[in-house]
Amino acid sequence: MTDPSRPNPLLTEWTGPFALPPFDAIRDEDFAPAFDSGLAEARARIAAIAADPAPPDFANTVAALELAEATLDRVAGVFYNLAGADSTPAREALQRDLAPKMAAFSTEVMMNAALFARIEDLWQRRDALDLDPEQLRVLELYRRMFLRAGARLEGAARDRMAAVKERLAVLSTRFSQNLLADERDWWMPLSEADLEGLPDFVVATARAAAADRGQPGAVLTLNRSLIVPFLQFSPRRDLRETAYEAWTARGANGGDTDNRAIAAEILALRSERAQLLGHASFAAFKLEPEMAGSPDRVRDLLMRVWRPARARAEADARVLEAMMHEDGVNGRLEPWDWRYYSERRRKAEHDLDEAALKPYLPLSAMIEAAFDVAQRLFGLSFQPLDVPLYHPDARAWEVTRDGRHMAVFIGDYFARSSKRSGAWCSAFRSQRKLGEEVRPVVVNVCNFAKGDPALLSWDDARTLFHEFGHALHQMLSDVTHPFISGTSVARDFVELPSQLFEHWLEVPEVLDRHARHWQTGAPMPADLRDRLVAAATYDQGFATVEYVASALVDLAFHEGAPPEDPMARQAEVLAGIGMPHAIRMRHATPHFGHVFSGDGYSAGYYSYMWSEVMDADAFAAFEETGDAFDPATAERLERFILSAGGSREAEALYRDFRGRMPGVEALLKGRGLLA
Repeated sequence: MTDPSRPNPLLTEWTGPFALPPFDAIRDEDFAPAFDSGLAEARARIAAIAADPAPPDFANTVAALELAEATLDRVAGVFYNLAGADSTPAREALQRDLAPKMAAFSTEVMMNAALFARIEDLWQRRDALDLDPEQLRVLELYRRMFLRAGARLEGAARDRMAAVKERLAVLSTRFSQNLLADERDWWMPLSEADLEGLPDFVVATARAAAADRGQPGAVLTLNRSLIVPFLQFSPRRDLRETAYEAWTARGANGGDTDNRAIAAEILALRSERAQLLGHASFAAFKLEPEMAGSPDRVRDLLMRVWRPARARAEADARVLEAMMHEDGVNGRLEPWDWRYYSERRRKAEHDLDEAALKPYLPLSAMIEAAFDVAQRLFGLSFQPLDVPLYHPDARAWEVTRDGRHMAVFIGDYFARSSKRSGAWCSAFRSQRKLGEEVRPVVVNVCNFAKGDPALLSWDDARTLFHEFGHALHQMLSDVTHPFISGTSVARDFVELPSQLFEHWLEVPEVLDRHARHWQTGAPMPADLRDRLVAAATYDQGFATVEYVASALVDLAFHEGAPPEDPMARQAEVLAGIGMPHAIRMRHATPHFGHVFSGDGYSAGYYSYMWSEVMDADAFAAFEETGDAFDPATAERLERFILSAGGSREAEALYRDFRGRMPGVEALLKGRGLLA
């Protein structure tokens, strides 16, 4: 029960350091009344804007809307970050309760006829309003948002759109929570015999996972930082099969957490939503404002990459299958065999052993490496903060430049059962200058295996750099309006800063400075570093095939009539493109959270690859100068991309940085897929 005499910390002024949320004072029972208060305040402010007797101008309409939901945004920023990174039963229950409420509120605003009339009036008079370029861009985006939400719908169509949005919100929340439940509830005990052949770091992680679950000995879980190295190193084919099938069956185990029917209903409702707005398909609707623009352009990119990637993967499969046969294992190479034999092949051909690499990649050193690159490129400094946070594993830094406060950065790196899988960047508060100067509070959330010390795989280190690239996009944002701040850009542009930042992990001087043995402090031996960089494209056939297959299935789901049976449609697409037997989609439909846990990457999973076309070309801009830290190129990168948010169309921003748009060749070269 809420104590009526206790002020709700979510609704009081945050007076602590950097106006951070008072995490140590917030209780789960504070969120529901805080949302009620925030929604009431937002409704009152929006009603006042819509009913304002004064003629509409930018200040009393668009700028007022930008600030109308300030309290709601603040409360939601805390709640949804905690719901993903540190879930509790109370938070999950409230998330289910909030889903239809928040969707109804959004529909209520987007379909407010008087409000849209003011925006439309401004748009029609835009040439006479003396708006600066950013104001004109924000006005354009607000109008587009209202139109795409159904502002012009009337009668039954309007009512149906509201119902569709509410139902989609409920379903996507259920999908996400089902996936978390399946990941949290599955674990497999490992005997001492089961641990034979595993490197010490895998054994240590499995023992830590057992302790986390109150179990003796060691257990295998579905956390990627444990199950992937288990699949790489375990000589026990029977255990690899059991583990792999459990990992790929998330969301498809029957019972209350099965996501297959939910996915089918989501696809049907998305299709209906697009048709209500006059679009032929949800893919056509979703891609209209993106850089790609149309499903045909997306498919063209994906298929240009698919063909050489599949050829490479099939050639690799023949090598791995021959290795398996040499071990006396007959039959076909299976998906649970690929990582095991690929790891052995990597060791044989490149003299690279994941277990030998990890001691040079302690988490603390990789964090410092990311900070160092940011300092050399953009002049940022990072000072640890001793402030209350939402979980003991989280840590914080103040980010400054030339003495000026730029941001607070929070890193939450370790896997736990209360955290959803994957890695992501979010913000408790975004940058803006409207009303007052507000600097962001940015968080990176990962799922690395906890250890003493925590040692990363090469893939983990890339993930850390990737998410920090997103964080830089938030921290360096320098716009007036929150609507276009930070990562508020086209979905197929948002991955450019993150994927671009990954390139600096492979710069030899970065590795020389930061990849040091956690015990001795010795730098990674030059020959090991060179072999690591030389093997950067190793197994890219596999990695590209599992990704592109997922992107093609996502695209197919959202084109044409929605499939009654998404699993059958998935199988049909994979058969049509000739999916190699020993590789499966990176994200099968029942656990494809990118696509079904919300609208973000729906019909948009391709966007990682669309951005990769640019990131390969963008890093080449540095390479062409002969200096990975060239100051003039870094300044252009910040000015035209990292600080600009969504202030212009993505293609215009990239052209300003690079002078042209790139072709797919840089991507194919970067993945080692050029003939």
